[in-house]
Amino acid sequence: MRKVSVLLLSLALLLLFQVGSAFADSKLDDAVDKLIGIRYKTNGTTTAGFDCSGFTQYVFKKLGIDIPRDSRSQAKRGEKIAVPDLRAGDLVFFNTNGKGVSHVGIYVGDGKFAHSSLSKGITITALSDKYYVKRYLFARRIIDTDTYQEIATDPEAIAEADAAETSSADESLVIGTNASADEQ
Repeated sequence: MRKVSVLLLSLALLLLFQVGSAFADSKLDDAVDKLIGIRYKTNGTTTAGFDCSGFTQYVFKKLGIDIPRDSRSQAKRGEKIAVPDLRAGDLVFFNTNGKGVSHVGIYVGDGKFAHSSLSKGITITALSDKYYVKRYLFARRIIDTDTYQEIATDPEAIAEADAAETSSADESLVIGTNASADEQ
């Protein structure tokens, strides 16, 4: 009986930790990981530098989901989610300037979120971080369950999107199109 209890407890713990890392090796994980360390840039929307909402918009575009450009508009999308119900891909919002929604990140699981930090660029931070815990406002879920299942299990789509983006950039160079100032 004791061995069965230990086995069940071990299995329960294994499942608990698997849920927390549901996006390991997923499309979302791949999209975020490629951007870690890219510098913060005011109004930035490209890999030359991101502000917070430029980062979230870029990642979601890589996943085939269009969201508004600014954090306040993003905060109006989807449904509000309580902290205990967060799942990877939910947007988390903060009041960093005393005037309402002013910062956004993407929840990545295990109590952490990815965002563009003024001092660190694209980074992953705990929601319990003393700076952010005081400024947390709410979270919103903008990914429906079917899309969530797809981006949680199919990492090849990011590679395909990257290849298509590279191909488009190569075509732009061939026909003489200039890159925008953000991309230079």
